[in-house]
Amino acid sequence: MLLELIDTGFFHADGGAMFGAIPKTAWRRRYPCDDDNTCVLTMRVALVRTGSGRIVLIDNGAGEKQLERLSYYRFFDLVDLSRALAERGVTLEEVTDVVLSHLHFDHCGYTTRRQDDGSLVPAFPNARHWVSRRQWENSLASSPLESDSYYRENMAAVEERGLLRLIDEETRLDPEVALRLFDGHTPGQLVAYLKGVERTYVFAGDVIPLMASLSPAWISAYDLHAARSYEEKMRLMTEAAREGQVILFCHDAYHRGATIRPCGDFFRRDEEIVEDKLS
Repeated sequence: MLLELIDTGFFHADGGAMFGAIPKTAWRRRYPCDDDNTCVLTMRVALVRTGSGRIVLIDNGAGEKQLERLSYYRFFDLVDLSRALAERGVTLEEVTDVVLSHLHFDHCGYTTRRQDDGSLVPAFPNARHWVSRRQWENSLASSPLESDSYYRENMAAVEERGLLRLIDEETRLDPEVALRLFDGHTPGQLVAYLKGVERTYVFAGDVIPLMASLSPAWISAYDLHAARSYEEKMRLMTEAAREGQVILFCHDAYHRGATIRPCGDFFRRDEEIVEDKLS
């Protein structure tokens, strides 16, 4: 397996929203912010080439369709994902599977692209698009707390072309790629477990978006169910520490990933991962 991490661009998020009930005096020691209390976040995706020939893309960033409507996030240094993939020897047509951790705009915006005539088409026309059934149903009938995060135009063309695959339980796409379900931030998030030569990489999505989020009680205000988020983080991190798995952070602009170790009733970084290309 070859795993490559790609930062598709950056945006600003309110620090209070990112860290919820945690006081700024505590969280700013672990994650920087500006004078407006905003933190720079990345939109990191993973390109996985398996030994059996699959080309799997995990999340795909915000794309460009909603940037005007979402201008308060102040996106910058956005990357054209088609160009980023081409630089790595992959065309959009060659991608066999797109795994979407969940359907918030910053994780699935590039799933569809607008053509010159205004119509929307799948960006990855030959790929199966994997989403949990609970997340799909939640996106279609979301609560007012989450409705601003979903845009039907990001997924409609994929559904219409028969490229959508909904899963209800742990699913193995490949001997090296397994998808597991986690709740809390939003219902039915998919966390990808990627089996490398010597260790497993966990693309945790918004279950653990930042290295600072390793503290189980540091729950984002964006999470719909804080108590459930705590339980799910503990489930993920307890296994990761026991098995020596690497947790990959999808939003941390300063840290790509790390192995972790238990420290009392929480977890600390052990070995930090600095490379973009892993196996």
